[in-house]
Amino acid sequence: MSTTEQTAPDRRVFTPVTLDLGDILLRPWGRLTELRGGPVAGLLAAAADPAIARWNPVRATDRAGAEAYLDRCDAGWADGTTAAFAVVDAADGTLLGNSSLRWVDRTDGLAMIGYWMLAAARGRGLATRATLAVTGWGIATAGTRRIEIAHAVDNDASCRVAERCGYPAEGTLRASYHYGDGAYHDEHLHARLATDPEPPAR
Repeated sequence: MSTTEQTAPDRRVFTPVTLDLGDILLRPWGRLTELRGGPVAGLLAAAADPAIARWNPVRATDRAGAEAYLDRCDAGWADGTTAAFAVVDAADGTLLGNSSLRWVDRTDGLAMIGYWMLAAARGRGLATRATLAVTGWGIATAGTRRIEIAHAVDNDASCRVAERCGYPAEGTLRASYHYGDGAYHDEHLHARLATDPEPPAR
């Protein structure tokens, strides 16, 4: 192995950055995330939302749980394995939702993306915009080869986001994830390759 190969930096690292989409910002989740009311209050509000609690449980039902969540986000950014973004209103700093990208197999370039939106932010296309932004960022800056989305088959809203973002459905995973209602649910698997064309502008 050459000296260049030995010292070449690992490109498959998620490095903290704020993604500016104009009216919304995607800010790295962590203890110091700038949010109206603070990141702990934002997470507690998300954990109390019935749809999030069912399909994307935050598991931050008290202050200690929220702080532990933020610590995990900080740790994921620190080691480059997880990129967790708070979706924030650019005008007033209100938390709108979340989009996160994590390595499943870093060596192989395989990652998984997830998202949730608070009730007041739903129906505005924000999950689609955030997912598109994080997808493009992951491909361009960290060399993600394939990004997957898995969602419960009953979560129609998540399915629509995946399709709008150019993640075609590939199949059904039986009883694959233990959701917030205490049951294992079948999931639809979607995936997008770095070589796939961009979805049509909406």
